[in-house]
Amino acid sequence: MKGKIRVSAQVEDFIKSLAPKPRRRIRLAIKGLDQGRGDIKRLEGSLQPFSRLRVAGYRIIYAERTERGMRVVDCVFAEARPLVYELFIKLLSEDAMT
Repeated sequence: MKGKIRVSAQVEDFIKSLAPKPRRRIRLAIKGLDQGRGDIKRLEGSLQPFSRLRVAGYRIIYAERTERGMRVVDCVFAEARPLVYELFIKLLSEDAMT
């Protein structure tokens, strides 16, 4: 099912900070989410409502939902592999406190 992809400001800023080659790879991979393509995995534990897209040493965390009968993919966080899950969990817990 085709749908819409939304990219958060954090993800966009992260992509812009990269060199041209990884930037291009990540943008193409995010576009592929529209058709369910890519190295995708559902996350577990406290991150269960989210999935991740792996692009080389980077991870994009996203959530899927349906809006007016259309599939919407919200890319909410992106970072290098060694940091992504720890930082995202911290961000979620900070949001829960406010």
